[in-house]
Order: sequence, then C-alpha cells, then structure tokens
Amino acid sequence: MRNGDPFRLTEDQRIDWLRLIRAENVGPRTFRILVNQFGGAGPAVRLLPELARRGGRSILNIPAREEAEREMKEAARVGVRYVALGEADYPKLLREIDDPPPLLAIRGNAEVFARPAIAIVGARNASMAGMRYAAQLAREFGEAGFVVISGLARGIDSAAHRASLTTGTVAVLAGGHAKPYPAENEKLLEATLEQGAAVSEMPHRWEPRARDFPRRNRLISGLAAGVVVVEAAERSGSLITARLAGEQGREVFAVPGSPADPRAGGTNRLIKQGATLVTSAADVIESLKPMLGMSRPVIAREPKIVVPEQANSTGDELRARVASLLGSTPVALDDLVRESKAKTADVQVALLELELAGRIERHGGGMISLI
Repeated sequence: MRNGDPFRLTEDQRIDWLRLIRAENVGPRTFRILVNQFGGAGPAVRLLPELARRGGRSILNIPAREEAEREMKEAARVGVRYVALGEADYPKLLREIDDPPPLLAIRGNAEVFARPAIAIVGARNASMAGMRYAAQLAREFGEAGFVVISGLARGIDSAAHRASLTTGTVAVLAGGHAKPYPAENEKLLEATLEQGAAVSEMPHRWEPRARDFPRRNRLISGLAAGVVVVEAAERSGSLITARLAGEQGREVFAVPGSPADPRAGGTNRLIKQGATLVTSAADVIESLKPMLGMSRPVIAREPKIVVPEQANSTGDELRARVASLLGSTPVALDDLVRESKAKTADVQVALLELELAGRIERHGGGMISLI
C-alpha cells in the first residue's frame, strides 16, 4: 500500500483478521501489537499456539479458517459487512479511540458515519418525562443534521432511536447481529436500518452477557462527538458510557433531574463533576460546533506492519523477570523495559506470551497489570 492510497483488505486477509480477533485472549490492543510484531494477521495466527505455550498455556482456542468463513457467509446473508480498521467505510471517530475494533460488523446504511453524531443514553426504567425529553432531543439533533447513537436498550435508548428513525440513527449492539438485545426491540432495530445502521464487534451469533455491555458502551461514546445522559441512577451503565466518553476526549452532557428521583442521581452527579448541563438541544449543538469545525479528515491507513524473520523466543529468564515486575497496579511498557534491562521488542514478545496464556491484562494508555 502506497502512502495516500486507500487501504482495503483482500478476502483472505479479512478471514485472517477475523480468526485473529476471535482467538482466545486476543482483544483489540493485542491484535494491533500482534499484527505489527509479526507482519500481518496471517503470520500472527500461525504463531499464536507457540506464543501461548511459552507463556504457560498448552491449548489456545483459535477459530479454524472454515469457522471464520462460515461466520462471514452467514452474516452476509442478512446484509452484514465486516469493515476493517483503516478501510474507507470504517467510522472516522471510532478510529481515534484507544482500542477500536479491528473488524466492525456493519449492517444498514454506512453513509451515516460520514455525518456528525451525538449519543443519547440513559435509564432502562426511565420515566415517561425522561423518554419524552430524550425523544425531543433526538428529533432536534436529527433536524440539525446529527446522527443519533444509542445502545438499543429499553427506556431512554429506545426513545432516542424511535425519534430519529427518519433522520438517521445507529444502534450499537452488545451481542452479535443475529442476537439483538432485548429481543423485543428487534422491529425497532430493523427500522433503524432504513436510514441508519447497526454495528457490533462480537461474533455474529453471540448472546450478550453482562460484561459485554461496558465493552459496547465504549463504541457508543467512540462513535459520537458527545454523549448526552438522560436519567441515570448512581450505579448505571450510562455512567460507564460517560466515563469512557471523557477518557476518549468526547464532550459529556447531562440532563438535570429532581434530587428526589433516584433516576436523576447519576446525572446530577455528572453535572457536579463537570459535565455540561443540558436544558435544550441547542446547549449541546453550540458546545460541539467548535470541535466539529476543527476536526480534520482522518486518512485511512493500514496499521504499521513489520516483516518478521521469525517469532524468536524471549527465553524463560526474561519472561519470568517481566512477570515478576508486574503486579495488580498497571505499569507502563517503558517502565518494564527500563527495569528489565531488555530490548523493547523482546519485552513486547514476553508480554504477548504472558497475555495469550491469560496471565496479564492490558489497560488504556498502554498500561499493563498482572491478573
């Protein structure tokens, strides 16, 4: 690929990417490291068993090529496309987050991702007043040219999607496209596809579990320039979305509510912590205008690739030394390199081996901790 040329995977490469991201203990951050370290997804997939063995794990679940092909064919039958990070159809704002999905399964009208977007999230057990206000905001955002992003949940999410069906809305799924949640919103999901889209990073038939929703929430905030929270209790998934939005450099907005209503506890706390108070759609639009005006086009580019000679073992001694330097508190790679007195590339390989064996966890900002 020459600089400036559009990046596009071949179908064989797309299968390799799907196998790698679906492999056990491989998340978005690890995917990028593996591709960079070993020259592509294909070589990385072939080396995974050996890397995991060195880290202390004898068996690692890696999808067979036939399994990946089957998932893609099944998804294609209902109009789902697997778009790679760096390809032209990949949402531009989502590329900028710390851990974008290497492959995003998109169904519907991908043109919505070229427009500015605002996320609306909130309580599942929302009040009638809260749902009406979320719908009003969504309609006004749509009329102003914004796409509305939400998570297809009951309550506030559903109200926001319904109010923006004609102007464009994106449903971010916690499970696969074949398993929308909640099932009662399947018709609403189909309606979003006429002018909007649905996205997922999970396997096509994945049934969402509780731990999948925070992972989904980072995509909701990552797709939007700002996140508006309407009704959220003190312990709410919407507050996770707001926190992730702040970490991603997105604007956070909150609709105030009565102190007597527990559904307003989280939104009122967000305002105390510095979120912009919202009394109208204009409050949000005016705050986002400067940022949107300064935004620069993101050039599609392939992740940095280096051609490997071979997957050299780091040796038991270095791997043990790196593991001994790690603890429950996340530390930076540079600190590990300095304290281990080893080359950066060797420490990276040692970390890959430990991660594939399920012994370490990666965090935002390149931090690493022991599990």
